[in-house]
Amino acid sequence: MSESTFKPEDMPILDLDTSGTSVYEASRFLDSPEVISAYLAQSMKSQDPQILMKALAEVAKAQGVNKVAEAAGVNRESLYKTLKGGSKTRYETIQKLMLALGVELTVQPIAIKKAPVVTRKP
Repeated sequence: MSESTFKPEDMPILDLDTSGTSVYEASRFLDSPEVISAYLAQSMKSQDPQILMKALAEVAKAQGVNKVAEAAGVNRESLYKTLKGGSKTRYETIQKLMLALGVELTVQPIAIKKAPVVTRKP
């Protein structure tokens, strides 16, 4: 096996001028239960708890943190601490938060990727 000659610094996108751009805020676009559900479902596909917590924080921001904290039965400071991530958040807390956001966790089978069928010509 030969060594890769790929060098990230050779990629032109790394020289992209981002001055004059602003930070993307997903919360600006989370304006319906369907969009929120799709956003959270996509974040869960990463299988990274920090990404899920960031997504939950964006949804809470979109709906109003005070309103979400009240609906979840926690104070605002506790909600901020939970959404900050970094610690192991209890399932009960996530469940309360999701219910306050108007979404629920569901279970479905994982789609199995089938290998392509190879046919041989006689």
